[in-house]
Amino acid sequence: MRRAASRLVIADDLDTLDAQQLRDALRAARADAAFKQAVIDKLTHENAILKRLKFAAQSERFSAEQKSLLDETLDSDLAAVAAEIEALQPGRAAGERHQPRREKLPAHLPRRDVCHEPENTTCGCGQAMQRIGEDVAEKLDYQPGVFTVERHIRGKWVCKCCERIVQAPVAPHIIDKGLPTTGLLAQVLVAKYLDHLPLYRQEAIFERTGHAISRSTLAQWVGECGAQLQPLVDALTAELLRQPVLHADETPVAMLKPTGQRDGKTHRAYLWSYCSTQFSSLRAVVFDFADSRGGQHARDFLGLPGTPGKPAWQGKLVCDDFAGYKACFELGVIEAGCMAHARRKFHELWANHGSQVGEQALKFFGQLYEVERTAANADSTIRLEARKTARPLADALHQWLRQQRQRVPDGSATARAIDYSLKRWAALTRYLDDGDLPIDNNWVENRIRPIALGRQNWLFAGSLRAGKRAAAVMSLIHSAKLNGLDPYAYLRDALERLPTLPASRVAELLPRYGA
Repeated sequence: MRRAASRLVIADDLDTLDAQQLRDALRAARADAAFKQAVIDKLTHENAILKRLKFAAQSERFSAEQKSLLDETLDSDLAAVAAEIEALQPGRAAGERHQPRREKLPAHLPRRDVCHEPENTTCGCGQAMQRIGEDVAEKLDYQPGVFTVERHIRGKWVCKCCERIVQAPVAPHIIDKGLPTTGLLAQVLVAKYLDHLPLYRQEAIFERTGHAISRSTLAQWVGECGAQLQPLVDALTAELLRQPVLHADETPVAMLKPTGQRDGKTHRAYLWSYCSTQFSSLRAVVFDFADSRGGQHARDFLGLPGTPGKPAWQGKLVCDDFAGYKACFELGVIEAGCMAHARRKFHELWANHGSQVGEQALKFFGQLYEVERTAANADSTIRLEARKTARPLADALHQWLRQQRQRVPDGSATARAIDYSLKRWAALTRYLDDGDLPIDNNWVENRIRPIALGRQNWLFAGSLRAGKRAAAVMSLIHSAKLNGLDPYAYLRDALERLPTLPASRVAELLPRYGA
């Protein structure tokens, strides 16, 4: 769009521009065109690689389930790349776009007519226009267990005096000229990313309910929706990064590598999770998929180290003792420890070995958590006041830990449990001086738990695109759940409104509490 805008400015203001301004405008237009062409070339190259992977996978020795998951991922990736290329070429004529052949919808499915007529059927000459026909477009809708067909009828009206035809315009759709309604798309996305149903299972479910939709078609819908929803996820991320306190955690996910593997093996990728605290008015979680557990992924998400034009996030990060976060603390982020992790070490000692040290430590932790329960629903000022009673308890625990450490041998399980707390004591007790800080990281761990339950279905293609698409859609779905919204209803509404909403207003579609 910027390239077209640059040409328009030059054409409209040609007579008012001096020579230097004209040269500057031309340079800007050329730079923008070169940037877009570079992105198109990159995506075209990725598209070619994905197509080779799709055909090469036919000869790989994957299990039937792995092959199905790989096929649907590659089809989704191809559709997403095509959508991104098309977005970078807005000037291309509609006739130049490849339109897939669409089979007629089965006659036995129930139909529901949705009529679209012009707001005014009186011609400019004052004569009443007459209806001379209509265009009908059928879209496949789905309500749990039932397929129906929406017949979008656009009447044609003509003024015999002026020979002028008027017809309601085609409503914008998340998939241009697509077969599915937004309700069906929302169902597919929620089933795949919330209920962990791969597309080959959804294909079987749809077939039982009256209409077979091939998994390759479902995969194309998923890929296109993922590309269209990305600006909404970017807006959610930007809003999250305005929070002064964030939780962070990561969980492993199996990632299938189609290249270089002849036996369907997987390697370990990670789903990173960032969310606002339970005390924040913003209820949001953003997932970030990465092919490793390297700390650079956390720094990239937080924008560290930052630039003058784009400052890095500089807040308090609640996390465990994973080394990948350490570099963030050297770049201005303040570490807030997780008391639950420290407590867990002693619980293991007590549960597995009947340790008296573990039992006594649990009593100390229990007193600290009891203070938190009394102020759980209070505001930050009252919570901070309540925590004054926890300070002597924490000091007593600290002194007791140092005394016990002198009595146990190095390298023992008890020593490791004590050392974990002593080495991170400042971070573990930082919450006592800040009413906006939580005592532990359990809030984000609860956000990740549903993901971990379904990760047996998480087999992605070799590129990161499928994993990042899954992370993006799950960010919207789980943020909707955090705000008490029905994920299906939220996604359906967002997909319905997104095509007509200007980019500057996309934040209006973010899941909000009470929406």
